Amino acid sequence: QVQLVESGGGLAQAGGSLRLSCAASGRTFSSYAMGWFRQAPGKEREFVAAIRGSGGSTFSDDSVKGRFTISRDNAKNTVYLQMNSLKPEDSAVYYCAADSKGWGLPQAYHYNYWGQGTQVTVSS
Repeated sequence: QVQLVESGGGLAQAGGSLRLSCAASGRTFSSYAMGWFRQAPGKEREFVAAIRGSGGSTFSDDSVKGRFTISRDNAKNTVYLQMNSLKPEDSAVYYCAADSKGWGLPQAYHYNYWGQGTQVTVSS
């Protein structure tokens, strides 16, 4: 069983930055791929970025490439999402997710553990 707790959300202005953190419980964190997803009101949950266990492979959606960076610190059981050059359309609830198979694919059904989400609001 893995528990995920996100933090770092809040209000930012367009062009600003936020850094999300996701702290994970459990001893096998380094074997899990971790992902970030987001869901805006009235929209489906969408993939943002993922990182494999070693941290050597990362993936991100085209909508955030060049602006968002996913990273992890396995010693701290924590994954991060650095969000720069924020846009109003980045506003959503951001969810951290863990994939015990370690693949880090963009489809939500691959992830078997989810956090409660943290709100990000970007004002224009």
